[in-house]
Amino acid sequence: MVRSLIVMTAAALTLAACAWQRIDPPRVTVVGAEPASSAGGFETRMQLKVRVQNPNDTAIEYNGISVEIDVLGKSLATGISNQTGTVPAFGEAVMTVPVTISVWSMAGQAMGLLSGKAADKITYEMRGKLSTYNSGALRFKSQGELNVAQLMSGGK
Repeated sequence: MVRSLIVMTAAALTLAACAWQRIDPPRVTVVGAEPASSAGGFETRMQLKVRVQNPNDTAIEYNGISVEIDVLGKSLATGISNQTGTVPAFGEAVMTVPVTISVWSMAGQAMGLLSGKAADKITYEMRGKLSTYNSGALRFKSQGELNVAQLMSGGK
């Protein structure tokens, strides 16, 4: 009886420790974009390539990803994919996510850039979640600035 109680307590503590294990969010960055076939009308489609880095000591088995991209504080693109795979422990993987960009969003961004003062830098933010089989949704966020002068000169 006492032995069964000890075994059950040890098993419960082991399960609780697994549940409390801290999972650091993945680091996700854009590494490329290519045009995709579009439904036409008031939207355009792109194939966004993102690099997912896993800073954890266990692999992340994923079954979907969603992303939202804001430029200058306004929504520009959103996308989802139900692809599956694994990001190894302390490793990385490149995923392709189809994103939709509204023509209205692009027009608003262009008007914002053209109105008022010329911006030297364009701020962006990407956020989303990587759905996993064992850890639920792992949320991520990355942000930065694009140098307009470098973009106009081809990155030189």
